[in-house]
Amino acid sequence: MNFIEELTWRGMIHDITPGLDEQLQKEMTAAYVGIDPTADSLHIGHLVSVMMLKHFQISGHKPIALVGGATGMIGDPSGKSDERNLLDEQTLRHNESCLKEQLAKFLDFESGAANAAELVNNYDWMKEFSFLEFIRDIGKHITVNYMMAKDSVKKRLGEESKMGLSFTEFTYQLVQGTDFLHLYREMGCKLQMGGSDQWGNITTGTELIRRKESGEAFALTCPLITKADGGKFGKTESGNVWLDPKLTTPYKFYQFWLNVSDADAEKYIKIFTLLNQNEVEALIQEQDVAPNLRPLQKRLAKEVTCMVHSEDEYNMSVEASQILFGKATTQSLSKLDKETFLSVFEGVPTFEIDRSKLDEGVPVVELLAAETAVFPSKGDLRRTIKGNGLSLNKAKLADQEYVVTSEDLINGSYLLIQKGKKNYYIIEAM
Repeated sequence: MNFIEELTWRGMIHDITPGLDEQLQKEMTAAYVGIDPTADSLHIGHLVSVMMLKHFQISGHKPIALVGGATGMIGDPSGKSDERNLLDEQTLRHNESCLKEQLAKFLDFESGAANAAELVNNYDWMKEFSFLEFIRDIGKHITVNYMMAKDSVKKRLGEESKMGLSFTEFTYQLVQGTDFLHLYREMGCKLQMGGSDQWGNITTGTELIRRKESGEAFALTCPLITKADGGKFGKTESGNVWLDPKLTTPYKFYQFWLNVSDADAEKYIKIFTLLNQNEVEALIQEQDVAPNLRPLQKRLAKEVTCMVHSEDEYNMSVEASQILFGKATTQSLSKLDKETFLSVFEGVPTFEIDRSKLDEGVPVVELLAAETAVFPSKGDLRRTIKGNGLSLNKAKLADQEYVVTSEDLINGSYLLIQKGKKNYYIIEAM
């Protein structure tokens, strides 16, 4: 697979230095991407650069994931309006370990192949630098004029910036350039990749390598991913969409991709899946013929959820997504784990009841009109049951004398009450 051609049809190239394609055709090449370690999970905003590394490895080249332990202690001015919080080493090491575990779902670290991926942390070499060594060995090779010309610096110094730019952040491009120089020397790394906002920082590294080593190094950036409506990619009302299932459940993760617009689905399926060009074009044609069936969104959600989580989690998410549309049974509810169940019914009115009462058994009329306020009165409840309008755990309840017990609890914790077609209530046993 030709790496440049592959990224080109996927719309994943923004800027590229001359000669890179020839370099990749000539020999197996090492390339790195920097990853911010300020959290112990990747979010889907990281997936673009991770997919670049994945395609790079599939093409026969060697990917390096650089956890920015040192740069995470500084903060990058690119696209930011202020400085980030600085982290201590213990937190950085914890985050590094968690990130590698997630990256291993995309990259081969363990096979022992010549192009096996490697994870490095720039704190490991940057912590040895004294300030005097840094300004002597690095600072003197890059002029202030060169640094001031970078767009990321000019924006922060411009009139629209209220915060200005600290010396710490101003030197960020030198620190990132030092990373590239170190990896060039120690691992033969000749390419750095990243988002288009990183072009200035990356080319500082290629310039440093040229001046100090008389060597040739390359840069490649991808476009910053946006939504068709201009909104920020990867953000929801509740914040980032994380890869860690404890932070974003697989069901919510699946729903994010399932609910993207048609225009975004056509773009995202090229970037975030490994489907080939013929498969993608066939799906786009299907979408054009029957957009109401949303084949692009469904395939996108499947591919990314299986890749990040698992096929089992994908299947559970599909089953869970049917629940609100009436295509569910008591049995399918019981298959959902607690997190998925709560994700599906997020925002649904919830009542609590003492578990011991359910152990003894509570008449449904008492449970829903006295112990809880699902119904305003017992008469209203009886009329609803008589009209076939009440379901318990997705099963119609026709018996007004039914006694609800702990045996009815979903996963030993919840009762799902449905009044009519759209009104849901949860009762949690405490």
